[in-house]
Amino acid sequence: MQQIRHMFKKELKAYFISPIAYIVIAIFLIVAGWFFFSPFFIRGQATMRYFFELLPFIFSFVVPAVTMKLFAEELNTGSYELLMTLPVNFRQVLIAKLLAGTVFTALMLLPTVAYPVCIAFVGDLDWGPVIGGYLGALFLGFVFSSIGLFASALTKNQIIAFIIAAAICFALTILEALLFFLPLSIVDFLAYLSVTVHFDNISKGVVDSRDIVYFLSVSFVSLYGAYLVLSEKQ
Repeated sequence: MQQIRHMFKKELKAYFISPIAYIVIAIFLIVAGWFFFSPFFIRGQATMRYFFELLPFIFSFVVPAVTMKLFAEELNTGSYELLMTLPVNFRQVLIAKLLAGTVFTALMLLPTVAYPVCIAFVGDLDWGPVIGGYLGALFLGFVFSSIGLFASALTKNQIIAFIIAAAICFALTILEALLFFLPLSIVDFLAYLSVTVHFDNISKGVVDSRDIVYFLSVSFVSLYGAYLVLSEKQ
């Protein structure tokens, strides 16, 4: 546990040393703010629903940008071999890096808490869906970070890692919109694979064990995939 905590602090601190982290945060806040406030004044409704509807699409590109360097940078510079000489194992490294990516995503999301606070001053805001939406956002960041971790383990090139992770995250996000065009025999199965379906459930304030199991399962599969890839590289 001590090794995980030490590596987690090291990885999280490394984010704030790099200017890329601040660029990603700035882009996220600008894009999220634009897509939220533009329709907000037009619709004139005291709700965060439109913000949370857009969040999976924004996260599917932002989170891969956050996680693309977690392994790719070390594989490129050769510091990964040095890391493996330390008294740590794959499981501890994966957990520490996943926690760092998830916590950074949560910190990136933190300034948007000002949105519902501002809305509450001008209208009667229902805080239940807001709390559910942010809880779902944390699960979403956790899942996309694990996918980004897997993509980063596949290659030494950070751009390729970003493209792979973004493609997977976007596919899981847009899957719900494609269900209308797919055969009925596979709709239920593919609907379960859609991250948007499970995120929407939680963002509405409905915390179902099936949604929790989905997020944990996707994260486990991604981490196990990263474990197998890194095992081959050793």
